[in-house]
Amino acid sequence: MGYRVAVGADIAGVEYKDLIKSDLAADERIDEVIDCGVAAGEDVDYPHVGVKVAKLVADGSVDRAVLVCGTGMGMAISANKVPGVRACTAHDSFSVERLVLSNDAQVLCLGQRVIGPFLARRLAKEFFGYDFDPSSSSAPKVAAISSYEAELGGTPDDAPASC
Repeated sequence: MGYRVAVGADIAGVEYKDLIKSDLAADERIDEVIDCGVAAGEDVDYPHVGVKVAKLVADGSVDRAVLVCGTGMGMAISANKVPGVRACTAHDSFSVERLVLSNDAQVLCLGQRVIGPFLARRLAKEFFGYDFDPSSSSAPKVAAISSYEAELGGTPDDAPASC
């Protein structure tokens, strides 16, 4: 069984999203690619797309996702607002590897204004070449992240005010 994947972008990332979507649709490791927008010329702010895609990850509708905006940062921040989602911007191969192997991230965020199309496509492909090992030395760290998320899952006012 292959991955179920969602892709999404804002107007600043739609070109790369469309390239990556085509690549993933042709990848034998991918069973399904869901395009959550935007279409060329459609101007929807990145938080709306990032959260929509992250909700699909959180509820198990998809296994992983790739989000693209101008830098990748806005999409990562937005997607991480959804409990249970670990999203991060990565613009090099080592970071993509560690995104999965060290952090069990399900969402790769890329910046169309930061890297070239060939690299973006390569990184998206690499993202699906790694699987988190729940018996790895990183597992307790990922569990700690999940624990903090559960503990601090309310509003920022609920977080401790001092160190």
